[in-house]
Amino acid sequence: HHFKMDSNVEEIRSKIILEEHAVVNSHSTSYPGSYVGYDDSWSFKKFKEDLRIEIIRMTDEQMEFDMIGVDAAIANAFRRILLSEVPTMAIEKVSVYNNTSIIQDEVLAHRLGLIPIFADPRLFEYRAEGDTDGSADDTIEFQLKVKCTWNLSASKDSTDPDELYKDHKVYTSHMKWIPIGQQTEMFKEGDIKPVLDDILIAKLRPGQELDLRLHCVKGIGKDHSKFSPVATASYRLLPDIELKGPVQGKLATKLQSCFPKGVIEIDDINGVSQARVANTRLDTCSREVLRHEDLKDLVKLSRFRDHFIFSVESTGALPPDVLVSEAIQILMSKCRLFIQELDDSGNEPT
Repeated sequence: HHFKMDSNVEEIRSKIILEEHAVVNSHSTSYPGSYVGYDDSWSFKKFKEDLRIEIIRMTDEQMEFDMIGVDAAIANAFRRILLSEVPTMAIEKVSVYNNTSIIQDEVLAHRLGLIPIFADPRLFEYRAEGDTDGSADDTIEFQLKVKCTWNLSASKDSTDPDELYKDHKVYTSHMKWIPIGQQTEMFKEGDIKPVLDDILIAKLRPGQELDLRLHCVKGIGKDHSKFSPVATASYRLLPDIELKGPVQGKLATKLQSCFPKGVIEIDDINGVSQARVANTRLDTCSREVLRHEDLKDLVKLSRFRDHFIFSVESTGALPPDVLVSEAIQILMSKCRLFIQELDDSGNEPT
């Protein structure tokens, strides 16, 4: 009986259980001594030993990694910092010298603001408050100058706009970087550009033109989502599927069909097909299996409380691994500031 109690406590501490009509154990206990016989007090040594980060998949835009051994609060802090506190460069001011297109100036400026800019924000300063001109340290400038004309060599009976007009679609490839001051020495041609060349900004007709100057500054997603460096940053808990006994024959095939492809595999054991849990990472935790009377008592679904599967998708200004390490730096500097404030307030005369 005592052993059963212990294994229950272990489960409550480490897993969230998915039942048919409820999710249990989703609370987290941050108080030492909540469970008899367990020392839950926080220690840096223990935290350091338990913490693991494993990179599962990484490309220039996307990254999937596991963060194991942290509390949901810390995992969520990283997610929120990635979304709203890692800085990037984005178009903030648009000087309109000429806009005879059908898009109003402010709509056009808003569209331009959302274009991700390929420029390393770590090489730039924040613009000082009240500074409207900017300098080489804190501003990137682009020129967008396009005029649409008739294509005189188009065939007489053509109705295709691509053939009839020249420069009638304004793309980000039309944006020309204008170096300011010492930026010519710091960056070479092609170092600073929109992340993608084929984002459609506007459509023109013959005689219409755009003549704009675009000024980019450094900012964070908290102020405006155009500064957010990620398209998505999310996490989920690692699912766990436990079969309480052998599941064989037709039942095994039925069990397999309740989960996404690859979660359950079927082995042939002495001529009998038997289900086996192959890869729980692929499970979406739909709990479909619990709808079937003949299956629901054979399976136990849960999720590991401290195993977070993160996916980070960059907008392209910085690679996702750099974004994650920047987020860690930001959290560290927040902690430093907090400790500093505590020290300062502790030293004040009461």
